[in-house]
Amino acid sequence: MLEVSTPEITAWVGRYMWPMFRIAGFVLAAPFFGANFVPRRIKLLFAFVLTIVVTPMLPPVPRMDPLAAEHFLLILNQVLIGVAMGFVLQVLIQMFVVAGQVISMKMGLGFAMMNDPSNGVSVAVLSQFYLMMVTLLFIASNGHLVVIEIVVESFYTIPVNVHGLTVEDLRLIPLWGSWMFAGAVLMSLPAIVALTVVNMAFGVMSRAAPQMNMFALGFPITLIFGLFVVWVGQINIIALYQMFVSDALQFMRLIIQA
Repeated sequence: MLEVSTPEITAWVGRYMWPMFRIAGFVLAAPFFGANFVPRRIKLLFAFVLTIVVTPMLPPVPRMDPLAAEHFLLILNQVLIGVAMGFVLQVLIQMFVVAGQVISMKMGLGFAMMNDPSNGVSVAVLSQFYLMMVTLLFIASNGHLVVIEIVVESFYTIPVNVHGLTVEDLRLIPLWGSWMFAGAVLMSLPAIVALTVVNMAFGVMSRAAPQMNMFALGFPITLIFGLFVVWVGQINIIALYQMFVSDALQFMRLIIQA
């Protein structure tokens, strides 16, 4: 008769349970895996399946009693590491949303709002366009596989123990939000400059011909010219996407000390 002792069961459960906390934190915080329209059961099921697949490739975890009270700090550290890596991807995606919002406000398209199913909020139509575009680019370039590889790599650089992220890492994560606004301004700067020149031209025309209704004439022209600038700007969107994704992946590796 096969007999299994309690320490063996505890070691086997801990072997899969400790990595699952980190992977589940990443899945819940990542923009693609943890979107609001994805049911929570599907998220947890995906985290469970991913844990089952990658755990045999991970280094051995220390044998600890999963039900011990002092190990709640270990659980918190694992969840925090996963959430930190997912937050980096969240900032990357929201950068394109902010850029679309800035351009929409400048060209007079800010009133056209639609629901964003991934975040559950209303955003400008142009922001939704950028969001769908960067999502397709990320998946088409196998970005989801790269971030899963980084999550697996984190178990080698930051093993499962009570020591999680350092204070410097925790300090860098909020500062990463400034990179989102800087990148959004960089993406929207050509459109902002072009539309500013158009508005200045309408200002000169309104002074030269006061009888012209600049509000009725300027709004459709500004809107059409803004859409034209966005269309022309798609030429460099791939280069900007590659640059921003490269920076985000490097920052993820910096967090996990890779």
